[in-house]
Amino acid sequence: MTQDTEAVPLEPPVAGGEAETLVGSLERQRRTFAWKAEGLDAAGLSARVGSSAVTLGGLLKHLALVEDHYLSVRLLGNAPAPPWDAVDRDATPGWEWSSAAGDTPGQLYALWGEAVARSRAHLSEVLADGDAGRLAAFTSRAGHSPNVRRMLVDLIEEYARHVGHADLLRESVDGRVGEDPPEDFRPW
Repeated sequence: MTQDTEAVPLEPPVAGGEAETLVGSLERQRRTFAWKAEGLDAAGLSARVGSSAVTLGGLLKHLALVEDHYLSVRLLGNAPAPPWDAVDRDATPGWEWSSAAGDTPGQLYALWGEAVARSRAHLSEVLADGDAGRLAAFTSRAGHSPNVRRMLVDLIEEYARHVGHADLLRESVDGRVGEDPPEDFRPW
């Protein structure tokens, strides 16, 4: 994934506005996840802890789906893009988790990295004016449309949960531990 590294915040600003604080928090979670998942071979991405079916490869694919689903499909109203458009989620729930075992590390890293890049572009577009109150194209069964603020909070929560999983998985693979990546870690 190629990005202008100066444009991607490493953490939330100390005294920023609402949108930049939310995006900074999301970027911090993304960066920590990238550090936990980076540089592994197929065996490392397939490692499990205990009886859990969760793997780092599955997390890469799941979070790629979450990025695309939240910020392209729900926020902007776009149709699902490949590979999500070809999956019958009702017939194969959890497809992203189970199918990751058949993907190469390069495919998994690229899938997640490209989804993050698309999400950044979508957020840049909808937050150009700094207003996180814009409503999403998505409407719930109850007839409510979440705003960008709520969608960012949900994404931060999703990442935070899975960064915890990634922490345990990575430690089981090669002993890597730590709350935050080193200062010089730049995954993009």
